Amino acid sequence: MNIHIDEIEKKGFLDIEVEPTLDLFSAINNLKKTKNAIVLAHYYQEPDIQDVADFIGDSLGLAQKAATTNADIIVFAGVHFMAETAKILNPTKKVLLPDLKAGCSLADSAPANIFKAFKEKHPDHLVISYINCTSEIKALSDIICTSSNAEAILNSLPQDQKIIFAPDKNLGGYLNKKTGRKMLLWNGACMVHEIFSLEKIVKLKVRNPKAQLIAHPECEEALLNIADFIGSTTQLLKYSQTNSCNEFIVATETGILHKMQEASPHKTFIPAPPNNSCACNDCPYMKLNTLEKLYICMQHELPEITMDETLRLAAKKPIDRMLEISKAAGLVG
Repeated sequence: MNIHIDEIEKKGFLDIEVEPTLDLFSAINNLKKTKNAIVLAHYYQEPDIQDVADFIGDSLGLAQKAATTNADIIVFAGVHFMAETAKILNPTKKVLLPDLKAGCSLADSAPANIFKAFKEKHPDHLVISYINCTSEIKALSDIICTSSNAEAILNSLPQDQKIIFAPDKNLGGYLNKKTGRKMLLWNGACMVHEIFSLEKIVKLKVRNPKAQLIAHPECEEALLNIADFIGSTTQLLKYSQTNSCNEFIVATETGILHKMQEASPHKTFIPAPPNNSCACNDCPYMKLNTLEKLYICMQHELPEITMDETLRLAAKKPIDRMLEISKAAGLVG
């Protein structure tokens, strides 16, 4: 990925201040119309960004939306790998990312050169990579998956197919246990989902006996073992809406609580506590994006995501395969 930081610095982009009296919601909506731009936001973004976005979803839904949009400009309120995926699917469109530093600890856990050497040691293995990875890792993969469609993708393959699963060991371990496979797992993880405190969550369950614990499969196995429901971000949201329970302890990034509360205002949602002094678990990268940065990004059309065409085409193949399998299985993120 190449972000035009030189252009940004020349224009003094990093020093721009927004007029405090500006109605950012109105200004962003006006820019969307005049520039034929679409704002795609992940569920983990701050509430203001979710409220101004044209589409909110998990990684599968965002990839599907990015693949079909007619907008000239895609503004991705998320992190690097998400914006990269949008660019991979839309080479002729301008893809913007509000904050240069919005990375991903899980994507960082799989350096491409080291993973390539690992892959070469297992030439008989198919590589399935979680979408939370860099474009370089995608280019080394056979199929991309998300937490929403990973099981369907595995079920589309022969049971005896040898598989390398990267980069999330927790999601891979969960899938191995659920499907009976023995995938070879890369040793990567998401910092947000690994710092939940099992001890604090158990105590929270005792204090809230009517609450169900719902968890994302990126969480560690010990936590998943006591969860009442395990699912992707979208699946957790849908479960909280359709289940008769009125109290939920939510073990994933706290951004999803905004939509959960909005969809079910009569229900109680409690963020699962991490093993530090914070009361809830925020992704520091997701939360780098703000409404002000989103406005500045759209106004100046920077920072822009660009990509080498050879890399883009190599990374697109496994994403296309994912989208095809998801469509055949009737899955929507």
